Amino acid sequence: MTVLQPLTSTAIAAADTGAGAGSLVQSVDWLAIAPVVITASVGLLVLVLDLFVPERRKPLLGWISVAGLAAATATLLPLRAGDRSTFCLTGPGTADPAACSYAADHFALVVQFLVLGGALVTALLSVTAVREARMPAGEYWFLLLSSAAGAALLPASRDLATLIVALEVASLPAFALVGMRRGDRLSSEAALKFFLSSVTATAVSLMGVSFVYAATGSLHLTQVADRLGNVPGQLDTLAMAGVALTLVGFAFKTAAVPFHFWVPDTYVGAPLPVAGYLSVIGKAVGFTGLILVTVIAFPAYSDVWGPALAVLAALTMTLGNAAALRQSADRPGGAVRLLAWSSVGQAGYLLVPIAAAAYAGRDQIGSTVAYALMYAAVNLGAFAVAALVARTKPLHRLADYRGLYAESPLAALAMAFFLLCLAGLPPGIIGLFAKVTVFRSAVDAGLGWLAVVMAVNVVVALYYYLRWTALLFRTPEGDAAQEGAQQGAQPRTGTPWPVTAAIVLTAATALVLSGAPQLVLRFATGSLFPL
Repeated sequence: MTVLQPLTSTAIAAADTGAGAGSLVQSVDWLAIAPVVITASVGLLVLVLDLFVPERRKPLLGWISVAGLAAATATLLPLRAGDRSTFCLTGPGTADPAACSYAADHFALVVQFLVLGGALVTALLSVTAVREARMPAGEYWFLLLSSAAGAALLPASRDLATLIVALEVASLPAFALVGMRRGDRLSSEAALKFFLSSVTATAVSLMGVSFVYAATGSLHLTQVADRLGNVPGQLDTLAMAGVALTLVGFAFKTAAVPFHFWVPDTYVGAPLPVAGYLSVIGKAVGFTGLILVTVIAFPAYSDVWGPALAVLAALTMTLGNAAALRQSADRPGGAVRLLAWSSVGQAGYLLVPIAAAAYAGRDQIGSTVAYALMYAAVNLGAFAVAALVARTKPLHRLADYRGLYAESPLAALAMAFFLLCLAGLPPGIIGLFAKVTVFRSAVDAGLGWLAVVMAVNVVVALYYYLRWTALLFRTPEGDAAQEGAQQGAQPRTGTPWPVTAAIVLTAATALVLSGAPQLVLRFATGSLFPL
C-alpha cells in the first residue's frame, strides 16, 4: 500500500526542481508501526462500542483494552532486529536513509516495551477502579489507549514535528484522565493545574522548534544535527535559543526542577492507576524526548544542554528527596505524595546519563534506559500495592501501612521489595545495579561533583524508603478498625484478581531483573542508536 508522504520542506524543494511527483509516494512498513496502530485502533473500537454496549456489560470494554495492549506489546517481538524505518525522504536529491520520520530501532523498541507494558499494568489496575468509582468506562479506556498510543509513537519519532505531535497525543488524554472523578474537587484542581502548566511548556517548545527550523531548514533529527554544526554566525543565537526552548516541554514531562510543581497535587487528585501511569509512562515520554533531541538532533550544542541538564539533575534529585523526607505518616494522601516526590528524586537520577552524554558520547544513554526499565517495574508495583491498601483505607496515609504484613503478608513483602529496589538495597539487586550504572556514567563523563551529589541523595533517600518498609512489619495498632470507620472506608472482602495480577506481574519482572540484571544492564554497555 502506498501513501502520500508529508510535504516537508526538502520534499517540496525536490518537487519544485523537477524531481517528480513520484518522490512523494512510498510504501508503508505496517509491521514497524503495528504497536502504535493497534493501540490507537483498539482505542477507537472501545469508543464506538461504548455507544452500543449496555451499562451492565461496560466492564467488557476494559478487557478489550487489556487484550489490545497485550497484542500491541506482542507485536514488538517480530521487530526485535531493530532495523526497520518508514516515512523516509525519497526521490532524486532527497534520498537519505537516515532522514525518516519513524524508526523501529533498538532504542524505540525498548521504550515501546516499557510504555506498552506499563500501560498494560495500568489497565489491569483500572478494571476494578473504573467499576467501583463509577467512572465513565468508554471515555476512560479511550483516553488511556490514546495516551498510550502517543507515548508509543514518541520513541520511534525521528523528526521534530512528529515528536511534538506524539508528545501532545500522550499528554492531552492524560489531562482528562486526571480529572475523571467527576465532582471531586481535588481531581478537578489537579487536572486544571496539570493542563495549564503543560500547555505553557508545550507552547515554549513549539517556539523553540520554530527557531530550530528557521536556523536549519529541516525538521528531521539527523538533518538538524548536520546543519546545526554549520549554522551561519548570524543565526547562531537563534539556533541556541531554539535548542534551549525545545528542551522545556520535555523537561516538564520528566518533572525536572523547576518544572516539577504540578506533580504532588496531580498525583493525589488523580485516580490511583492514573497516578501510577503518569509516574512511569509520563516520565518515559519526557526522557525519551530529551534523549532524541539532545543526543541525535542537538549534539553540536552539547556545551549548552550538557551543563544545563547536569544542574537540573542535581537540583531535581535534591529537592525531590528533601520534600519526600517531610511527608508526615498521618497526613491524608501522604503515601501518594511520598511516591510523587520520590518520582521527582528518581527523575534526577535519570537525567544524569543524559547530561553525561554531552561529555562522554551517546553510549551513556544506555544507563538511563536501564534505570527507566527498573523504575517502571517497581514503581508501578508500589502503586499496585497502594491500590490494594486503598480498598479499605482510602485516605492514602503512610500510617495505613502499619502492620500490613499481619493483614496481607504477600502484599507487604511485595511492597517491601519494591521500596528496597527504589532505595537500591538488597534483595532489590536491579535497583542497586541501575544506580551503579548511572553513577558510573557521571564518573566516566568527568562529572565528579554530580556523582557526589547523587551519592548523598541516595543515602538521604534511604531514610524514607526504610521508614515506609519498617511500617509494613510493625505491630498494628489496636484501634485500627475504629480508624478505618473514621476514614469512611467501605469494607470490601477479597482482593480483585486484576490487582493481584498487576502486583504479581511487576514483582515477577523485578525479581527476574534482580536475578539476571544483565538483561537490562547490557543496554548500558553500548549505543542504542545506529551511528
